[in-house]
Amino acid sequence: MATKRLLILTERFPPDVGGVASSAERIARGICRLGVAVDVLHWARSLPPGEVEITEEGDLRVVQMGMYRQWDLTLPMTEHWLSAVHGAHPYGAVWGHYLVPAGFMAVWLGETWGIPATVSARGNDVDRGMFPPHDFARLQWTLARSPQITAVSQDLGRKIERLSGRRDVLVLGNAVDTERFTPVGPTLTRAELGISEEALVLGFIGELREKKGEAYLLEAFAQVQRVRPAVLVIIGEVRESIDATLYHFRDRHPQAQLVVTGHLTDPEQVAAHIRLCDLVVLPSLWEGMPNALLEAMACGRCCLASDVGGIPELLRHGENGWLIGRSQLAQLGTAILEFANLPATLKQRVAERARQKMVQEYSLDQEGDRLKALCQAWYPVC
Repeated sequence: MATKRLLILTERFPPDVGGVASSAERIARGICRLGVAVDVLHWARSLPPGEVEITEEGDLRVVQMGMYRQWDLTLPMTEHWLSAVHGAHPYGAVWGHYLVPAGFMAVWLGETWGIPATVSARGNDVDRGMFPPHDFARLQWTLARSPQITAVSQDLGRKIERLSGRRDVLVLGNAVDTERFTPVGPTLTRAELGISEEALVLGFIGELREKKGEAYLLEAFAQVQRVRPAVLVIIGEVRESIDATLYHFRDRHPQAQLVVTGHLTDPEQVAAHIRLCDLVVLPSLWEGMPNALLEAMACGRCCLASDVGGIPELLRHGENGWLIGRSQLAQLGTAILEFANLPATLKQRVAERARQKMVQEYSLDQEGDRLKALCQAWYPVC
């Protein structure tokens, strides 16, 4: 067993869905591979308040703690429990995955225990924390007092610099398993999903919700369907808050073929569905650096995404994908139809370049090198 110990705090961790959960697991496992024992504590709504469940796998220990109704009770109880653990088996560093509350708690515990703390800004945590009803004061305190801040994109790093005045934000982008998400591998047949051979297969990956531009996606799909056969495959879940939106869409467009896979826990199944898509469409309104886009590009798919957050750091318009301005999302359907009419040779070239960028810049090996540099700051012999 490793003697160096790291604590990671996060609101989300698998089986939770979403990019925060998947990146927390990927980073935790990556740090374990560097010879550091990692405890991940995440707050669970599925457990009674204060109840703790622990699972262990080698050097990775995952602690679920039941949330209380309010954070002002959840966080003090978390501190009490973790202080007892730290007293018996001291941590060498603490990582907060998302700015508030995980990052705030990490900085507080780091100062209290006298150990290095790192805060990892992941996506819209800055955008949400800046505006009411969120706690801007706590956000500012976290940014000001954290010894180390990482941001998942250059765009997010610039926002943090404007808010805090700091110039030492480290960009630590997301990564993708390029050996699992590949252009070649098991692929579902169109027949398995009842898709005709002439249909244009549009894909959306992740949890469909407001910030992912679900209204623009559905309207664009309806527009495309009026011109040519098309299918929209949602590779993931639909958030309960937009169930009514989806119901009304189906009611207005009864002929529209819309496939919802539900949450897929097996990455191989996710990759198999991605390979089925002619075009992956991600019209987000806010983003950090979406794992969904990395996975689609690694699978050698053509992608059309909004120009928000870290997406332009991944996609070069017309070179390895296509961008559409957030203010132009009403024209998304037209952009999809323009893609459909492009020469097959151009689509193939763009898809190959997308895959190449992931292999060269966003693989797990590259992320491992960046994590190793961080670990060496916490543990000089790492």
